[in-house]
Amino acid sequence: MAKIKQNNFLDTVDEVFTSAKKAGVLHLHSDGNVFSGRTIQINGKQHYHFGTTGYLGLEQDPRLKEAAIDAIRRYGTQFPLSKSYISHPLYATLEEKVGQMYGQPVIITKNSTLGHLAVIPTAVRDEDGVILDHQVHWSVQNATQLLKTRGVPVEMIRHNNLDMLEDKIKSLIGKCSKIWYMADGVYSMYGDFAPIEQLMQLANKYPQLHFYFDDVHGMSWNGENGTGYVSSILNELPKNVLLVGTLSKTFGASGAVAVCSDKRLHNKIKTFGGPLTFSAQLEPASVGAAIASADIHLSTEIYSLQAELQARINYFNHLLDQTELPLIDRNNSPVFYIGTGMPISGYNFVQRLLKEGFYVNLGIYPAVPVKNTGVRITISRHNKASDIKGLVEAMEYHYTAALEETGASLLKVRKAFKMATEKIKEEEKQLIPHDFKILIEDSIEKIEKKEWNRMFKGKGILDWDGQLFLENVFRGNSKKEHNWDFKYLIIKDEHDEPILASSLSHALWKDDLLAPASTSLKVEEQRKTMGAYYLTSQILSTGSIFTEGDHIYINESHPNLLKVWKVFIDILESIDHEHYNSSMIILRDFSSDTPYNGIFHDHGFVKVNMPESSVYKNFNWETPEEFQATLSRRSRRHFGKDIAAFEDKFELTICQNVQQDKLPKLQVLYENVRQNNPGLNTFSFPEKLFRSMNEDPNWEFLLLYLKKEWTENNSMELVGVMFCYKNLEMTYVPEFIGMDYQYAREFNVYRQLLYRTIKRAKNLGYKKIDFGLTAAFEKRKLGAEIIPKVCYVQAKDNFSLELLETMQNSR
Repeated sequence: MAKIKQNNFLDTVDEVFTSAKKAGVLHLHSDGNVFSGRTIQINGKQHYHFGTTGYLGLEQDPRLKEAAIDAIRRYGTQFPLSKSYISHPLYATLEEKVGQMYGQPVIITKNSTLGHLAVIPTAVRDEDGVILDHQVHWSVQNATQLLKTRGVPVEMIRHNNLDMLEDKIKSLIGKCSKIWYMADGVYSMYGDFAPIEQLMQLANKYPQLHFYFDDVHGMSWNGENGTGYVSSILNELPKNVLLVGTLSKTFGASGAVAVCSDKRLHNKIKTFGGPLTFSAQLEPASVGAAIASADIHLSTEIYSLQAELQARINYFNHLLDQTELPLIDRNNSPVFYIGTGMPISGYNFVQRLLKEGFYVNLGIYPAVPVKNTGVRITISRHNKASDIKGLVEAMEYHYTAALEETGASLLKVRKAFKMATEKIKEEEKQLIPHDFKILIEDSIEKIEKKEWNRMFKGKGILDWDGQLFLENVFRGNSKKEHNWDFKYLIIKDEHDEPILASSLSHALWKDDLLAPASTSLKVEEQRKTMGAYYLTSQILSTGSIFTEGDHIYINESHPNLLKVWKVFIDILESIDHEHYNSSMIILRDFSSDTPYNGIFHDHGFVKVNMPESSVYKNFNWETPEEFQATLSRRSRRHFGKDIAAFEDKFELTICQNVQQDKLPKLQVLYENVRQNNPGLNTFSFPEKLFRSMNEDPNWEFLLLYLKKEWTENNSMELVGVMFCYKNLEMTYVPEFIGMDYQYAREFNVYRQLLYRTIKRAKNLGYKKIDFGLTAAFEKRKLGAEIIPKVCYVQAKDNFSLELLETMQNSR
């Protein structure tokens, strides 16, 4: 498979959010003249509010409101000066009171995002290293981007995986002064906790280990003086811990707080901490409200408030325990997550709850993997017991209905979240509509040849003979990356007419196939010490790494086509669960304007841009002069300068079979291209591939020789080869290329091979050349038609992609 371009992250998020907005569950607007906290008005209707992060309800406390109003009256709406010059009069009081809460001097920032940007680049020195929990909040991960430009290594581990953390510590211990592990105290989606006690034990073992905890979701509702979950476990803040809390959310005001017991580091951050110097300070109203909240936190009242909230949390947990609703992580935090799996199921569930008068948050990519969509429910002191009971009753009724209406099931959801399925009362089976016939085979030899070729004639190496060739090559090899499993799926209507068909492969891919070339180079360096299979995953895809083009046959005119797409996705997921448990399912290759975009997104697939596809069809010429006349004026100049000027320096030999002793040379030429092109970072192919090509009548080799007068040893030199497949006398497929880089650039070997390929296809009478996905710019110069392509990826875990992202822009 050709290199997939790194999709623009914002474009991907925009696709997903746009779909959710259209479903009416995201980017909503609250209306009404008042807001109580217990209910929230949307589209003129009051809903019980289960989406707040003000867990203690302090944002509605009259004392905070009056303090904010009084501060505005006395000091205005803002104090427009940097704190580096002068702070407004209330700041000292706030810092003193929050410092009393923690028993440590503190630093107040405008918000937690700016706080991370102020603290992290100051605390982490050039000789340090960073390890991120892959679920640590985006604002922390974003702040570490600044470290990469300084050459600070930034690594990532799977969520709460202490074994992986220890391995990363060992890899950095001889290279870094301090090793910072950055994590949330309470994670914002599932409400689960960082394993603080085990982390402290790890620090005893590795004195270089320091911690940076973002505990904004643990604030106020937990800990002495409401100082948060992390503080509740640590009791006293060690010197190797930097803690960030919030004055927003549960605290009821605005701003954030950074706490560290290292006095020198505290002074350094406060003296010059990026946004602390150059950003505006908190508005007087926010500081006034925060002071009033701090007074509550410093009184015994905070423990009464915490107890009231905990009683509601316990009640909600008790009610959920009596249902089959898939609570992803049961704990005593105010954050709950009910999985729905597919986005479309999540949309449906949220819509149903809105109609019943309950507002909950939708959890969606990129906060969670697309297939781990769900509803995020938060409990606050505003919620009454009757509200909570009503929500659980509504969820229990509408959850099953939402799944059924969207073609999902509880079994599928629990599988998507890797939850136990034994407690499901009745075994759920995939229901295929009775008006479809499903054929699934594990070899193309079990598929009727004429029927398959009728669907895939002229489509790359996807015809019957091409698939048989791939089966023979990628089975029975010594290396696991050279052994692929194949499936063939045909969905027919009641009249035995195929509606949709595809070949599938299950194989080991390099995770950085989806990453920029610069990232692949870094990963390859790591593989030298971590092993060849570091950052690799088993993938189930339509087609295979070897193939390109229309991997799915579609009867576009069939009236049940949209219904069939849903059945197809169900079958793919069933095949994967029963046989493979892959890291990703990938649907390739679609035009960028495919009408099925919405279906794929709704069912948990994210669109990823691919390189443009190149197809040559213009064979209405007979002579080289007539060929040149088909090109644009600029391309004709290019042709004359870079191709025609070198043509007489080469000789081309077309071989159905080459001598056995020449095959290793062809493999070396291919490996030259593979190893010199990190933008095409696949595993090597087995040696058996080249022997099989040599024995298969559907393959031929275009061997390009540089004449002896142009070589160093004064003899004919094989400098290039095009490996070409012939699809049923319709499509010529230059599958991949090999070159000798000693001569490639000086003599434009690649361009020469492209031109010779066009001439060969013309001589054979073919109507089309599938030039594949790479080097579209070069192929366009020779008259190829360029077609934008995308694929759709359903990842079960965002870890690998997020880890690769940490490698970008780093030195």
